[in-house]
Amino acid sequence: MTTARPRRPRESGPAGRPPWALLLPAVAGMTFLVLPLAGLLVRAPWSTLAGRLAEPQVLEALRLSLVTSTVATLVCLLFGVPLAWLLARADFPGRRVVRALITVPLVLPPVVGGVALLLVLGRRGLVGQWLDAAFGISLPFTTAGVVVAEAFVAMPFLVISVEGALRAADLRFEEAAATLGASRWTVFRRVTLPLIAPGVVAGAVLCWARALGEFGATITFAGNFPGRTQTMPLAVYLALETEPEAAIVLSLVLLAVSVIILAGLRDRWVSGP
Repeated sequence: MTTARPRRPRESGPAGRPPWALLLPAVAGMTFLVLPLAGLLVRAPWSTLAGRLAEPQVLEALRLSLVTSTVATLVCLLFGVPLAWLLARADFPGRRVVRALITVPLVLPPVVGGVALLLVLGRRGLVGQWLDAAFGISLPFTTAGVVVAEAFVAMPFLVISVEGALRAADLRFEEAAATLGASRWTVFRRVTLPLIAPGVVAGAVLCWARALGEFGATITFAGNFPGRTQTMPLAVYLALETEPEAAIVLSLVLLAVSVIILAGLRDRWVSGP
């Protein structure tokens, strides 16, 4: 005797239709978020776009942004992956406090982050005065300062992504490798990293995108000097006062990068058809 399989609820019909009380605010919210982007596209100087992208100041800001955001991402990978492993696999007192402190830059106003960096790494800062006296290193208002500011605000994205991947990884593979005599470093390098590679890549991409769009901490800690610290967001801010069309062109580049990244990482958050 066979039992009939339960029928799946139909998605069409009144039961599948959203109520107007939800539909109208949803459409209004979508319009609120999409309309400014549409306005950017409508007002873009498409006829002179190629020429404006080839302007020296635009190319310089783009080059500096790509270089600093890439270096900042490498710095975040160097320190963020071990930090994520520590949070996910090690048990130590105060782990929750450490995790909370690491995620503070996600909600901290970027300008406040820049002020904090100045107080620590400035020439008279807690660490900066020692760096200046001992090694002659001064980070504020330099390209290296841009990298530091971008890494500060972007690293939490990498840490959170990698920590989530580590917690989701199957520990049996690591335990099997350890049983066969592999050292902890070998297990991490040959087993753990390949298991969490998608999470590391996703975190690195998000980290790079956040560094590329950083503004507040950069202008506060590194200033706005063309060719040295003026990244694309800073160039947008400056051009908006003197040459609005150039600001729109730079904004379009940042918008295109954001859309490409979100489209590439869509499957990490959205499941289903």
